[in-house]
Amino acid sequence: MRIGFDAKRAFYNRSGLGNYSRDIIKSLHQYFPDNDYHLYTPSLKKSISFIDSERIKICTPAIKSGKILGGYWRSVLLRYRLQKDKIDLYHGLSNELPFKIHKSKVKSIVTIHDLIFMRYPQWYKTIDRKIYETKFRYSSRLADRIIAVSKQTKSDLIQYFNIDEEKIRVINQGCNELFTNILTNDQKFPVMKKYDLPREYILYVGTIEERKNLLQIVKAIHQYKIDIPLIAIGKSTKYTDQVNEYVRRHQLKNIRILHNILMDDLPAIYQNARLFIYPSIFEGFGIPILEALWSKVPVITAKGGCFDEVGGPSTLYVDPLNVDELGEAIIRVLSDKNLSNTMVENGYVHAQKFSNMIIAQQVMDLYQEVVNE
Repeated sequence: MRIGFDAKRAFYNRSGLGNYSRDIIKSLHQYFPDNDYHLYTPSLKKSISFIDSERIKICTPAIKSGKILGGYWRSVLLRYRLQKDKIDLYHGLSNELPFKIHKSKVKSIVTIHDLIFMRYPQWYKTIDRKIYETKFRYSSRLADRIIAVSKQTKSDLIQYFNIDEEKIRVINQGCNELFTNILTNDQKFPVMKKYDLPREYILYVGTIEERKNLLQIVKAIHQYKIDIPLIAIGKSTKYTDQVNEYVRRHQLKNIRILHNILMDDLPAIYQNARLFIYPSIFEGFGIPILEALWSKVPVITAKGGCFDEVGGPSTLYVDPLNVDELGEAIIRVLSDKNLSNTMVENGYVHAQKFSNMIIAQQVMDLYQEVVNE
């Protein structure tokens, strides 16, 4: 089979959609090496190098393109290139498909990660929200099938875009295989030293933004006098100022926010944590939860949405806006060794359901189904 991918995010995004795109491409190539994989990107300038194989072909515009021309090539001209390359199936890995791809002979699948901008429009600029809605709605309508990364996203596609549920297949995300390798103390020590991390700590990983709710963890630590340090890792936004202001006002000494941590270092940081907390108000999936479960760390996250789908039965769930629930849950896990051990053991078993091999097989089964229709 000749399979094409929208690979722009794979080559340029270092988290989120980029991780998903790279993991899907690498997993399919690993477990189904007999197919030809074409990666379409408007540019390779300063891109991420993540795969090299004779069965992989990287496809760019025939002429050098700037940002505007590159976007036009990816959105409009690409369908002609797909026909020329005799692609059997094209997978839009990041919510988008080329304009009028349905008029070509190429079958198409699009992955929709979330519709947060529809459910919580107040968190987005008006112009961004309208662009996202136009693109996501259009690709959902055109695609032969839609992959929703969670049951929550499937439900939102039906609710907001009125998509026939038979057209949607729920295939969960996995995470980078780096997180599936349990490290020795000798392997973890250089990372701990590199970032000057304490012997034990509570961990948060995710963009420092209002939706992901880091301030609630800080408030819980302060109000419940929890003396274990909090290490927060993520890209900074204006919301970071609110967190820092709270820390300054209450003279908290055990809160650290780190940016630009290397992916290769994250598994060691996860595995040395006493507890992982992810009090996000809403997500399409919640990859950091899965990363923590693979890392054998107990997890506290939010009630509702996709979180129990990812976290499984042994994760603790709290109202993400209730500081008391969160503070009590933190103390409960840190003070009860048996509970912590049970959460770790059962969480690790649950994580096996999201292995890259299982996900690659589910994706390939869907490809075959669509191509053979």
